[in-house]
Amino acid sequence: MAGFLLFNGELLAQAGFTLALPNRGLAFGDGFFETLIFADGHLRYAAAHFDRMRAAADALHLALPAAFATPIALAATLASLAAANHRPAARLRVQLWRAGGGRYAPPTDAAEWLATAEAFEPDESPITHADFALLTTTLASPLSFCKGPQAWLYVRAAHERQQRNLAEIILCDAAGHVAEVGAAAVFWVKAGQLFTPALASGCVAGIRRATILAAAQRLGIASHEGLFLPADLLAADAVFTANVAALRPVQRVGTTTFALPDPALLAALR
Repeated sequence: MAGFLLFNGELLAQAGFTLALPNRGLAFGDGFFETLIFADGHLRYAAAHFDRMRAAADALHLALPAAFATPIALAATLASLAAANHRPAARLRVQLWRAGGGRYAPPTDAAEWLATAEAFEPDESPITHADFALLTTTLASPLSFCKGPQAWLYVRAAHERQQRNLAEIILCDAAGHVAEVGAAAVFWVKAGQLFTPALASGCVAGIRRATILAAAQRLGIASHEGLFLPADLLAADAVFTANVAALRPVQRVGTTTFALPDPALLAALR
C-alpha cells in the first residue's frame, strides 16, 4: 500500500518523493528527530514530546514550525498523518533541520520538516541476552538529551550488537558509568527500589524514562538517578528497558541472569 508523508505541512505520496539540495540536515546534521506512537485514537505523551522538541529546537537555535508549536498542534498534525495512511496504530518519525544552505554559520532559525508513518507493532517480549558495549561510549553534551545530533553513537553500537549476536547492547560513558541501551532507557530494581542512569551519563532524556520516574514518585516507589557502574546493574534483582514503544524485561547481561520484573510493577509504571 502506497503511503503518505508530510513535508512542511503538505501531504505527499511517499513514492517518488525527493528532498532538494542543499539540505543542512544531510550536510551538517543541523537538526534533530523525534519518534512518537499514535494508538488508541491519540498521540501518546504528546505534551512530553512537545517539551523535548522545544528544548531541542532551543538548543539548536531553531524555531519550531507552526505544526508543532503546541502539544495540541503536534497531536493534530500527526493524527492527520496516521489517518491519511490508514494506520490506527502508527510509529511516527518527525525530522527537523535548518532551512537554507551555507556552511557552518546558521543562515536562519527557520526549520524544514518531514514526518513519516509506519505500522506500529509493540514488542514487549523479554530481551534474552544483552551485554556492555566494548567499542562505543556515550558522550554528554548540550545536545545529548535529544535524538539526532549524536545518532552515530547508536549506529556504531547497533553494529557492534549485530556483530556480537546480542539481543541488546548497553552503553556506558567514557568513565564507565552505565548510560542506556541502544534505543531505550535502562532501569533496574534492587530491594524494591528503582534505579536508572542520570542524564549526566550522556543518555537521551527519554520520554518513557520521565514518565516511569513520575509514576514511581506517585506510587511511593523509591527511585534513584545517578552515575552507576556496571557492577551496580549486575547486582540488581531485575532489569528492564523502556522507550515509547515498549517496556521489555532483560533476562541476561553478560553471564548474569535476572529474574523477570514483577508484572504488577511494570503495569503500574506504564
